[in-house]
Amino acid sequence: MKKTLAMILALVMVLALSAAAFAEPSGKVMLYSSMQEAQLQAIEQAFEAKYPTVDMEYYYAGGGKLVTKMTTEAQDGGQIASDLVWLGDPSDYEAFKANGWLEPYVSPETDHIAKEYMDPDGYYTAGRLVTMGIAWFIGVEEEDAPKTWNDLLDPKWYNQIIMTDPSQASTTKYWMAAMMQSPKYGPDYFQALKDNGVELESGTTATHNRVADASYQVGICLDYVSANLIAEGSPMMFHYTTEDVITMTSPVALIKGCANEENGKLLMDFILSKEGQEVLVANNLVSVRDDVEMQVDTSAIAAINMEVDYNDLGENLQTYLDTFNKIFDK
Repeated sequence: MKKTLAMILALVMVLALSAAAFAEPSGKVMLYSSMQEAQLQAIEQAFEAKYPTVDMEYYYAGGGKLVTKMTTEAQDGGQIASDLVWLGDPSDYEAFKANGWLEPYVSPETDHIAKEYMDPDGYYTAGRLVTMGIAWFIGVEEEDAPKTWNDLLDPKWYNQIIMTDPSQASTTKYWMAAMMQSPKYGPDYFQALKDNGVELESGTTATHNRVADASYQVGICLDYVSANLIAEGSPMMFHYTTEDVITMTSPVALIKGCANEENGKLLMDFILSKEGQEVLVANNLVSVRDDVEMQVDTSAIAAINMEVDYNDLGENLQTYLDTFNKIFDK
């Protein structure tokens, strides 16, 4: 009887150990993202520290290039070669949904994330908040720096403004489309901006660097990229506009038919977790969670956010981009 009991206990222990080993995540996971590489590296290091048997890989490029890459991979019934996608422009994800590229997944980490930051059908969830504002070289006195979008039309900034080409960066594309959609701005604003000599740069990082090296006095820039450069000692400053702030929710989503679905979910859970969001905040990003401490007052920003019609953006984004390109002779 004692032998039988011992054998049973031994068998239970073997089964328990086998189950634990089976439950341990392993393999790899691939992320496509337009987020700055320093932040991606921080996420990679923290994720692999928590899950040392999972190899996280990422492909970093501008939003426009990544959408082109995904489109090429998905052509003729092909498979997108990533498990997750994390871009800056939330309107891109409506097209991804329509194309059948996304797999619904609602992370258990969303209890601390506002429903407004989540797709009602469960296809994507905001992974960070990104806000467009105005950066300037420190040779410009802070009180003289433009404080509104219309301030950029002042002739004193003629030929001294740089922005990223919207066709190359999803965040700038979203900002452009939101401004184009607004009756307060629209195509006339961008014509006036062009007439004031604004120049287009091919990439987000390059745009910010052109302000930091004094090639241009003023830039239409992102909060977190500016914060990164300022923290590194770049001679530039940044502030949000005093009205019509444009904030993007930068969603993360699971790719349909991906090779590593369970690890994709694991990485998405980590990104949305308090631990993952604290990694982002430590790297000058703004969290989507309500239980993460930050220096940025998101409620104050939200109070002056410009209203954006997401349905209109989904339907007319290409039209807005075509209008912009025509204005800028592209």
